[in-house]
Parts: sequence; C-alpha cells; structure tokens
Amino acid sequence: MDSAAQLVNSLIDLVIAIGNVLLSVVGVILPWTPLIVWVAFWLLAVNWSKLRPVLLQGGWIGVIFIGLMMVLIWGSIAPPAEGFHHFFGLTVSNYVGKTVYVTILFSIMFICGAVQLAGVCDCCVTFPEDEVEAVAHASHGHDDHGH
Repeated sequence: MDSAAQLVNSLIDLVIAIGNVLLSVVGVILPWTPLIVWVAFWLLAVNWSKLRPVLLQGGWIGVIFIGLMMVLIWGSIAPPAEGFHHFFGLTVSNYVGKTVYVTILFSIMFICGAVQLAGVCDCCVTFPEDEVEAVAHASHGHDDHGH
C-alpha cells in the first residue's frame, strides 16, 4: 500500500472514531437533557431580582400549590412500574417519591436563583430594564408633575 492510500484509510478511521465519540457523548447527555433545560431556564431566563420580592410577598404560596399539583398529576399519570420508589435503600410509595422529586426540582430552582442573585451569571445574563423603571430612574423624582 502506498502512503496516499494509508492516509485516506487513516482519515476514514479518524472520522469514524470521531462519530463514535460524538454518539457516545450524546448517549450520555440525552437522558439528562430535561434537567439541563430546567437549570438553564431558572439560571438564565428568570429575572430573580424581580421574582424574589414577589415570592417574599406571598407568591411562595402559589409555588407550593404548583408543586402539589405537580406531585398529584405526575403521580397519577406516571406511577412507577413496581408501584414504589427506591431512595437510598428506602422504599417509598408513588406519591411520596414524586414529592421527593418535586422537592429536589424546587431546590435546584432556588439554588439557581441564589447563584444568579450572587452575581455569578452577570456576564451571561442581562435583563432589559422596564420602561416605567427607566423613566423613573431618568427623572429621579425631581420633575415638577405640574406643580
């Protein structure tokens, strides 16, 4: 075999190996895609500096009700095959298991909020200022309002 044929065969082998590596990476990442999207949404798409005051003024009650609805609906439409979940050697019922999962999702949500509020994502996340706030900041309350 001449060197040109060896080079072509080596390039073909390299392309096949890269394709196999990409397929393996996709196979590993694909099951985690919903969690990655959940984290990306709460970390990059939600303005936590505006959401936090809403939650502290009673919005947390709505979040609790949404979580309860998530548990009830998820537990009803997707019960585990065996009828129970296994957590750290414990066997729990369907709805208790779904409550654990929803609690974990909410914990991840609030951790994303804490990370954003700490300023870690400032280089990646910028939210446009509302027009009402922009006008209020521009006037600084010093206009005469017709007085």
